Amino acid sequence: MNSTDLSALRADLAAAITATGLDPAEVVAVVRRALKEDLAFGPDVTTLSTVAPTARATGDVIPRSAGVLAGVPIAAAVFDLVGGSAIDLVLHVADGSSADAGRPVLTATGPTQSLLTAERTALNLIGHLSGIATTTRRWVDAIAGTGAAIRDTRKTTPGLRALEKYAVRCGGGQNHRMALGDAALVKDNHIAAAGGITAAVDAVRAAAPGVPLEAECDTLDQVCEAVDAGVALVLLDNFGLDETAAAVALARPAGVRLEASGGLTLSRAYEVAATGVDYLAVGALTHSAPVLDLGFDLRDTH
Repeated sequence: MNSTDLSALRADLAAAITATGLDPAEVVAVVRRALKEDLAFGPDVTTLSTVAPTARATGDVIPRSAGVLAGVPIAAAVFDLVGGSAIDLVLHVADGSSADAGRPVLTATGPTQSLLTAERTALNLIGHLSGIATTTRRWVDAIAGTGAAIRDTRKTTPGLRALEKYAVRCGGGQNHRMALGDAALVKDNHIAAAGGITAAVDAVRAAAPGVPLEAECDTLDQVCEAVDAGVALVLLDNFGLDETAAAVALARPAGVRLEASGGLTLSRAYEVAATGVDYLAVGALTHSAPVLDLGFDLRDTH
């Protein structure tokens, strides 16, 4: 594995990752951890036993099924960090684009040993992220024309939040808060601890006056209290369609935005969005998205 510094991606690849809004150093750290996991008990014994050190090849990352891509430059970073300048990389398709089955999205040429050592880590990352992007696009398409947006949650894989939320953006969704400090979400346990919605909202405003504030509500009475407390956004937790429409009627005149959450399914996403809510919060984008099936096929071996 390349022994260069963690931030030492080739310049064009670092620029491509920066253009996604991701931090190249964070991407490198994730890739390094993944590679360390694969090499925890020693080098790639199968590859070193079966492939000559001088062997070279070209390999293509190819979708086995159609979907939406996310993580092409991240997969490229895996090959770069394993093989360094010995590997030539060509990124064929941009993240957020549709992936056609059988059409290469990334080509790597270099020492065969390095290509095969990098293969699984690269596929794990691009498959996982593209699965999130593909799932997100299905939700976005399902509510097209309603004016609502699909948002993610913090139900992410530990250590992969930035990448997974990036994949949501690739699929056309929007990000909710990235962590616990960039926005406040007053939930049921906070409300219980503070003694009510108003008390919880007032406490957050006093402690962090400049932080965006959202309140979770379980009932229409709580929606009224949250609106009266002056919150900018209300999260409707497991509301039925009629209750959601009623909440919109209560909050909209005050300029309060609403986010539907809990019990949402793709099949009923449109009718929920059509009630007039601004967002649908979908944890399944990140915690339940199936991977997009991609493979790595060698050619021109010599």
